Amino acid sequence: MPPMPVPSPDPNHPDRLHHPDRLHRLVEEFRALPATSDRRHEIVAEMDGDADALPFLVSVVADPQEYDLARVEAATVLRLWPPSDPATARAAARALLTALNDPEEDLVRQYAARALGPYADDPAVDEALARTVREDEDPLVRHNALAAVEKAGPSGARTEVLRALARDPDLGTAAARILTAWDHRPDA
Repeated sequence: MPPMPVPSPDPNHPDRLHHPDRLHRLVEEFRALPATSDRRHEIVAEMDGDADALPFLVSVVADPQEYDLARVEAATVLRLWPPSDPATARAAARALLTALNDPEEDLVRQYAARALGPYADDPAVDEALARTVREDEDPLVRHNALAAVEKAGPSGARTEVLRALARDPDLGTAAARILTAWDHRPDA
């Protein structure tokens, strides 16, 4: 049996990604960089899984002036590691809704739509997903909203939205597949 690795005392070592001083340094570096620096989205990616970074990530997603790739990365982190704290989860949901409604950033809107799945117990999120999956003009935003609905799981309202979508030329097949996976008939 191989020996267990010993964690490095170096706060910058990958085994210490969630060290508070490292998070502070990353946030400072992020803020000091030019607005369109690719390093900004790399920094956000380095914060994945760090609960202490969630308020910062929420602020990045919500800021329409922020670099779009940093907002995309922050939305991805919020989707993969949703906050367990109810207040932070509500703030994350509101930030993602803000990003979803940003008319200037189609890519950000796509990632925000997909990231809303873990937050669908919030009625405002559930309503926004239903509206987006049915009505959004961007087909990629609609597809990502559908993935979020699927991630959210069955509810009476989501089932009805999917049944209506089962007749949609773009999303009908996927909606029917999700309904079947949820043990619901698409044509009921």
